[in-house]
Amino acid sequence: MVGRRLGHYEIVELAGRGGMGEVYRARDVRLDRTVAVKILPPELSHQPELRARFEREARTVSALQHPAICQLFDVGREGDVDYLVMEYVEGETLADRLRRGALPLPEALRVAAAIADALGRAHASGVVHRDLKPGNV
Repeated sequence: MVGRRLGHYEIVELAGRGGMGEVYRARDVRLDRTVAVKILPPELSHQPELRARFEREARTVSALQHPAICQLFDVGREGDVDYLVMEYVEGETLADRLRRGALPLPEALRVAAAIADALGRAHASGVVHRDLKPGNV
């Protein structure tokens, strides 16, 4: 996938893998910015009902505005590849941070409050995360 172009997004490098596909750091060549591109796995994109759910959720998520929720910029299909384009957030995940040891209580409370607030906003909009874990925070 690295080096491939999906729409006006040039795939630069693999950023991570998860249950719902791979995420790549990419370059939006039209707006000259770094973005994250999530690729829906082929075994899921070949199922019309899952593709429809993927697109419905993308429309719902794109309307969410919250400092702890990555902004969704675009959704597309190039050939047989379905993808989402999101804000690219530089830095470590909560899982990375926890490998160095437990968070001090004030920091743990701040992180937990931010997660709860973001989930509350998402749930109020009808969005269920389905994969909340330290590696996704």
